Amino acid sequence: MPHWLLNSEPTDYSAADLRRDKSTVWSGVKNAAAVKNIRAMAKGDEVLIYHTGNEKACVAIAEVTKSPRDDPKDAKSAVVDVKFKSMLARPVTLAQIKADKVFESYDLIRIGRLSVVPTPDKMWKRLMFLSSQDRAK
Repeated sequence: MPHWLLNSEPTDYSAADLRRDKSTVWSGVKNAAAVKNIRAMAKGDEVLIYHTGNEKACVAIAEVTKSPRDDPKDAKSAVVDVKFKSMLARPVTLAQIKADKVFESYDLIRIGRLSVVPTPDKMWKRLMFLSSQDRAK
């Protein structure tokens, strides 16, 4: 199953907003590479919600519930429906990701402004592992 990462400025729309709303249409993506990534999504794909801005961390998991389609407000863009699944046990920060060799080729790092990022299975599993770790140790 493909995995993705969706960037969101939490002051605009946060994982907590998605949890409250239960689902949403993910829209507003303008970058051509990010739109291409949205169009590659499929129903059932898992998605990490990544907060940009001051937070810079993966914070939640969602699922694609409806295949991508043209954005009704902008034919050059695309939208996809996602539903909230869960918050991560612990956020995984960008600093943690950058410090981990597993992510050296990750588009989140390589193409920092890309708002929709494919997340290979090995990286997804590593993110889930990092989220489960007790940082107090």
